[in-house]
Amino acid sequence: MTIKKRFIAGAKCPSCGESDSLRVWHDNNIEMVECVECDYLERQNPEKEQQASELGDKKSTAAQPQVVTVEQSAYASEQMIGIFKPE
Repeated sequence: MTIKKRFIAGAKCPSCGESDSLRVWHDNNIEMVECVECDYLERQNPEKEQQASELGDKKSTAAQPQVVTVEQSAYASEQMIGIFKPE
């Protein structure tokens, strides 16, 4: 079985700073991130990462969603013509 490695578009290597050089793959349920330009290698176990976030660990790098109301958006002056409700 071959392991499918994918490049991360727009990502910069934290070690060398090169853009579009990071690739990611999963090996035995461990996420691996590697830079093809330098020797940077990062291993992340998703189970440990999830447990840390459940415990309130502040080291988690997950982005918090930003809530923006219509009044705060660039579309505040426009009129709404309808709401799409998928069924």
